Amino acid sequence: MPLLEVENLKTSFHTREGVVRAVNDVSFSVDKGETLGIVGESGSGKSVTCYSLMGLIPQPPGRIEGGRALFDGTDLLHCTPRQLRSIRGRRIAMIFQDPMTSLNPYLRVEDQLIEPLLIHDRIDRNLAKEMAVQALKDVGIQDAGNRVRGYPHEFSGGMRQRVMIAMAMITKPDLLIADEPTTALDVTVQAQILELIKREQQENGTAVILISHDLGVVAGFCDRVLVMYAGKVAEMAATKPLFAHPQHPYNRALQRSRPTGDMKGNELYTIPGLPPDLSKEIVGCPFAPRCEFVADACRKDQVRLETVGDDHYSSCLRVHRREIDL
Repeated sequence: MPLLEVENLKTSFHTREGVVRAVNDVSFSVDKGETLGIVGESGSGKSVTCYSLMGLIPQPPGRIEGGRALFDGTDLLHCTPRQLRSIRGRRIAMIFQDPMTSLNPYLRVEDQLIEPLLIHDRIDRNLAKEMAVQALKDVGIQDAGNRVRGYPHEFSGGMRQRVMIAMAMITKPDLLIADEPTTALDVTVQAQILELIKREQQENGTAVILISHDLGVVAGFCDRVLVMYAGKVAEMAATKPLFAHPQHPYNRALQRSRPTGDMKGNELYTIPGLPPDLSKEIVGCPFAPRCEFVADACRKDQVRLETVGDDHYSSCLRVHRREIDL
């Protein structure tokens, strides 16, 4: 049985300009100890999907319109606020995209690290402080005993990200959601942080959901990958077949957009057009206006996520009909 099973999740934002369907009928699962990558352009619904699971969607204007998310038997979308607080931060933790805006600038790092221990585990404050120092040592921060008394602005970007990881992992959660944890970090620090998450995952059996724009990171770090576009799942499969044999034109286009070892001066590939306006009803495949394989049926027929191989799913109508071979 999966640790987390999400079925038909729908999240919308009700604005003056209309209803923005940010996440529209998304389903996936994560097993214990597994790493699931979620990729896609900005605005595809990656972060909103995970924020919905955590109960962090601002309401209003956000609204979870439907679906369920079973976490170890508990529906995260329909449990009481008290139940959700007992899970969030203890059994499910999150590393946010920008640590400088996620850490409280008025509180010492120590106070922010021990807060989940005091709230969830209700342990002695002195013991919690010892665990906070050890957590900083575990994430590779030198002189942790002194640095733990510092404020967020006294840490570099890479160090603040390490603090966020320490805060997320200090309660040894069952599920860790990492929202672009290596954004704006240099390659060396990026590799160290990913290795740190992997080590913690192996030691504690933690399941990880990694949201990222970096396809190279996802390819080397994740067991399975979910490709999202316009609030929907375009393709989902194990990492190797998803990259080796794409079964959706959007996945293929994303991979072509990566800088490669082509000769200097060659023009980089870009996906033509722009993502659709999610406040307007989309008929047919949402990727159709930008797709090089588009057919008339793609613009008017409803598309669904269907199996196209062993644990490989695609929402491309022409792939389902075997009219194209990507």
